[in-house]
Amino acid sequence: MKVVWIEDEQQLLQECADYLRKESVEVYGASSLTEAEPLIKQMNPDLLLVDWMLPGGASGIDICKRNEKEWKLPFIMVTAKGDEFDKVLALELGADDYLTKPFGLRELSARIKAVMRRASKHGEPSLPAPDESIIYRGPLMLDQQRFTAVLNEHKLDLTRTEFLLLWKLAANPGRVFTRTHLMDEALGDGFLGYERTLDSHIRNLRRKLEGGDEKRELIQTVYGVGYRFTEEAL
Repeated sequence: MKVVWIEDEQQLLQECADYLRKESVEVYGASSLTEAEPLIKQMNPDLLLVDWMLPGGASGIDICKRNEKEWKLPFIMVTAKGDEFDKVLALELGADDYLTKPFGLRELSARIKAVMRRASKHGEPSLPAPDESIIYRGPLMLDQQRFTAVLNEHKLDLTRTEFLLLWKLAANPGRVFTRTHLMDEALGDGFLGYERTLDSHIRNLRRKLEGGDEKRELIQTVYGVGYRFTEEAL
């Protein structure tokens, strides 16, 4: 497995790279986005590890946003910022996980493995047959192979996390998911601990799906239980 790690603390990068190399993980380090861009293009990595605070130029959040639009690689934010708000922000912008400094080498390895398990679960190798990778729910079309969502012929700008949650809900119209179950089913067990962020993801999804039309409630709240995709869209 190949990892590009954008990190300006060279001692930390070297120590982690030496440890991960023993687990057959190749780490290619860069101290900025400018240094990382040719590496990403040349090495075609399986994962990006990015520090939130980088000297000058693009921050980790900027790189996270660009990854969502361009590379679409599994992404772990690595930072000393430990506030829940910062974790939620990173996850909502498309990060697959969030690792707070200081961290142990075993935790780093476990987080990488968890993210890659989720990526393989939802990536091309495990996608369903072509005729099963597109679903239609009334005016909504979801294409799992391209990670695209189209509503009334308008493409929705969804993060990877938002798409996975919407796919799981829309693929099971009428089924009620608890918050914990929905996070586990859609994103994998590595997200169990961020259940409270689910409401933020759902709120963002509703805003994008409704487009100002409050009558278009595709995702419904089942109070005291969780969420479901409306059967009225069928």
